[in-house]
Amino acid sequence: MERALADFEGLWRITRRVENAIGPAARFEGTARFTADEAGLALHESGEMRLEGQGAFRAERRYLWRAEGGRIAVFFDDGRRFHEFDPARPRPEAEHPCGEDHYRVAYEFSRWPEWQSVWRVAGPRKAYAMTTLFRRA
Repeated sequence: MERALADFEGLWRITRRVENAIGPAARFEGTARFTADEAGLALHESGEMRLEGQGAFRAERRYLWRAEGGRIAVFFDDGRRFHEFDPARPRPEAEHPCGEDHYRVAYEFSRWPEWQSVWRVAGPRKAYAMTTLFRRA
């Protein structure tokens, strides 16, 4: 089934695992709210992050999602382009080079409305996989 930008609007429960090869593992639980704005959707994630062997703390981040020619373009909240993907594919992938670091994401939409993203990050001081599961709240 083909996804469109509007399909993501609303509140999602999220669970995130970070498996870090050179640092502590982490777990995040919270919400992701996709809210319509003048150009698409604004995404605000908020919740609690727990680093292995350390205490918990509040964490949040924001992105902008935009429809662009049948694709979804994702931007940082300051407007810088992050990546884009084809929501019509059940398992779209994208990349984001950032200096010496390389970010690669694989989305999984085949169990919609449950979906996930898996980020693999490599760089001189980074080596982790981050899996986020999204479920409608």
